[in-house]
This record gives sequence, structure tokens and C-alpha cells, in this order.
Amino acid sequence: MTAAAILSILFYGLASWRLGVRSAADGRGTTRNGLGLLLGLLALASHMAAHALAIGQTGGIDLHFFSALSLVAFGMAAMSTTVAWTRSFEALGSVVYPIAALALLAHVAAGTQQAPTLGWQLQLHALLALLAYATLAIAAVLALMLWTQERALRQRRLDNPLLRRLPPLTELEQLLFRTIGAGFLLLTAALLTGVMFVENLFAQHLVHKTVLSVLSWVVFGALLVGRIRYGWRGRRAVRWTLWAMMLLLLAFFGSKFMLELVLDKTG
Repeated sequence: MTAAAILSILFYGLASWRLGVRSAADGRGTTRNGLGLLLGLLALASHMAAHALAIGQTGGIDLHFFSALSLVAFGMAAMSTTVAWTRSFEALGSVVYPIAALALLAHVAAGTQQAPTLGWQLQLHALLALLAYATLAIAAVLALMLWTQERALRQRRLDNPLLRRLPPLTELEQLLFRTIGAGFLLLTAALLTGVMFVENLFAQHLVHKTVLSVLSWVVFGALLVGRIRYGWRGRRAVRWTLWAMMLLLLAFFGSKFMLELVLDKTG
């Protein structure tokens, strides 16, 4: 596992450097960089291998704090690579790849822990939850990019190098809402499977997770409705996205941090 993780971290670093340097040199963040994306794919393959080896050691998927963080970061990196390949939007990968590398490094440093035995129902719920977190985390990164781009345009800083590395404002905003829509569907499925398959809600310290997740779901849903009915966009969309993502982070990683790292409990 350690060797695969080291390779992945190395490839993530090279991919981020390649995408960032290429975009800065060309003044274009929306051109396809074959070498950078190839390095990103190698990083993803090594990242996946590291977790596969960990599953072989523990006998199941380790969903403790740092392992879950690494899995979510893997999903973010995979989606960033897909976006960079299909939409020639490389700036996203240059931001997300270092996040994935740091998350994997933290997972390796923390070590693997024995995974609990889960039925297929709970495994499905966990998979949907991790996919939802990864997708909506990408939406949060896009929201920050949109806010930065809009701010630069409002201040008429047209020579800002960042503007040359990002897609047009309308295209970036469209990608943001499409990502939120996909993440909202995944979060809905995760919540439904949780209601159907998770038992002993109070005993498993899951009440606060559920409440915060539902609140996040409501905020994301309201944002999508506002976009469709009232054409919400710009700073309002950014604020709502970031608030909803903050609730989701508190729901999962905030509670895991307190239970596993502070109180030394599982949950």
C-alpha cells in the first residue's frame, strides 16, 4: 500500500505542476494537456491500488476518518480528470490533485484500521454517500473559482492571469449547477438508502449526521429550485453552495473527527 501511495502522490504532484505550468505559460487554462492528464490517470490508478491493497489487509472498506477523506479526494480527482478531458478545463485538476495527494498522505500516515463487516445494503449507502460528498466538494471548488472570476471582472482586472485559465463565466456557472444537480441526486439516494438500511440510529451516533445532511440537502435543493424558477446565479449561488457544503462537511467529517479522533469512538 505504501509504495502505491508514494507513486500516486508523486504522480499527483507532477500532474498538478504540469497542468499549472502549461496553463501559466500558454495563458490558457482551457486547452487539453495530454501529458498532464496522463500523469493524472497514473495518479488515480496508483491511488486506487493503494486502497485496494488496504482492503486486502483489512478485509473490507476502511471508512474511518482519514481513509474516507482519501476516498472522497480520489472521487474528486477522478471527476476533475474527466472534466479536464471532456471540457478542456485543466485549472480544476491543478487545484484538486494536490488535495488528493495530501488526503492520501494523511491516510498513509494514519495507517489502516480493521474494517467492520458490512452487508451490501450498507456498502451501497456508503458508496453513494462518498460519491455525493466528492461531487458536491467539486461543486464547492467550482463555486470558489466562479466567485474569484466574477470578482476580478467586477474590479475590471482583465489582466488577471486567472481569467485566462478559467472557462467563460457562463460556462463555468453552467458546469457548477450541473455538478450540483448530479451531487444532489447522489445525496438524495444516499439519504434514502440510509433511512432504509441503517438501524439503531441513536445507538450509532448518527442523529447529528442525519440532521446536518438533511439540512445540506434542503439548501442544495432550494438553490436548484431558485436557479430554475428565479435564475439565481453569481454570488448568491456561490454563498448557498458553500453554506450547503459546510453543513455536509460537518455532517460527515466533522462528526467523524469528533467521534474517532477526539472522543476515540467509532460511529
